[in-house]
Amino acid sequence: MATETVTLDAFDRHLLDLVRRDTLQPARLLAQAVGLSESAVLRRLRRLRAEGVIVADVAVVDPARLGAVITLHVLVEMERERAATAFAEALHGRPEVLGAWQVTGRTDFLLTLAVPSMAAYDAFIREVMSDEHEVRSFQTLVALREVVRFDPQRAPLAG
Repeated sequence: MATETVTLDAFDRHLLDLVRRDTLQPARLLAQAVGLSESAVLRRLRRLRAEGVIVADVAVVDPARLGAVITLHVLVEMERERAATAFAEALHGRPEVLGAWQVTGRTDFLLTLAVPSMAAYDAFIREVMSDEHEVRSFQTLVALREVVRFDPQRAPLAG
């Protein structure tokens, strides 16, 4: 299923750049920065949310500050393609999962996890990478150090 694209004007792009940096900026400051009225900015933000351009207002949390000090990247290969949906559903709500992508190539999924210990990762493996979810194999890459931190400002806006 293809995602429908949305047409954005220069005001929308500027507004998106600002809220990607700080979603808590008051509408008054956003309006001043983009050169629109506060009510126009609020209307545009509502429209961008309704059209699915803005999908969430989130906080980027440092897992290490919460005790999750081991970052893992896991490449997962499924037994059958039809098992991918059930596996993806099993990942939802798991606190260890920072991100999960269905990818091309021999690997079916790329997971990014944060865990407080290898014992916690072992529990994750037993619960999620089970025969029940038809996981053929997986490879774990342990992150030694962070080189570039996730920064929503870096993600380019198309067009």
